[in-house]
Amino acid sequence: MNLPDEALEHLREVVGEPDLSGTRYHLLGLVGRGGMGAVYRAFDSTLAREVALKVIEVPGSSVEPALAEARLLAQLEHPGIVAVHDAGVLPDGQAYVVMRLVTGRRLDEFFAGGDTGLSERLVVFEKLCDAVAFAHSRGVIHCDLKPQNVVIGPFGEVVVLDWGIALVAGASGETTVAGTSRYMAPEQRAGAAVDERADVHALGVLFGELLPENSPAPLRAVAAKASADGLEARYQNVRTMAADVRSFQDRGPVTAYRESIWERGVRFAGRNAVLLLLISAYVLARIALFFLRPR
Repeated sequence: MNLPDEALEHLREVVGEPDLSGTRYHLLGLVGRGGMGAVYRAFDSTLAREVALKVIEVPGSSVEPALAEARLLAQLEHPGIVAVHDAGVLPDGQAYVVMRLVTGRRLDEFFAGGDTGLSERLVVFEKLCDAVAFAHSRGVIHCDLKPQNVVIGPFGEVVVLDWGIALVAGASGETTVAGTSRYMAPEQRAGAAVDERADVHALGVLFGELLPENSPAPLRAVAAKASADGLEARYQNVRTMAADVRSFQDRGPVTAYRESIWERGVRFAGRNAVLLLLISAYVLARIALFFLRPR
């Protein structure tokens, strides 16, 4: 007997469902599957709220490595980083992490419509940089930044998800070749030790993708510098990259871009339009008074 594709897919989901018996959580449905497990929408009966419950596939019999993500995230209390509520081991032996249920659109979906202006895109990117820079200040490197791991909430909040392969900066021998090839820094792809500049590279690739066609040259220069292959050629941290983006928005200079005298003049005029208008009005008034005064 041949089952319809929909029935087969449902059967796969049911067979793979975690055993939540004896816990305070009730399964509501599958959100998605990844390389390290699956994420479900669940109901927390104790606090009467919906949560995201991530079940982690554990190699071998030890669950300790699987709970490392929960412990890591527990140290990163920031509005742009998904919050952890609980973690442990299910009756079937699988490790789980309970997190805030983040609703909204993925970053790539948010920009796919084409109706998002440049200014709004830059604001979103700054919020993303702020979350990543905070993690770096706590010694944590994400190692898998990509549009699919960033969610834009209904009120404009920007949340970074999936810290499953994150590393602690400076830890002896910390390397990873996991991640998404398109956004992966060359040193990470080669299996060498990584630092926060690996995340800078990923943000540079991502920034280049979110820029609309015919974007201003300074912004393209920011993306190029951040995603440079050479470690020393990149921004050395996320904050300096974000500072360049912020400076552009404030009509200031961008360190990644060498502007011409003409461009500098145009930028100065745009930044000081009111002052120049007042000076022009004053000069015109003086000229008018000169020619209109009695002789």
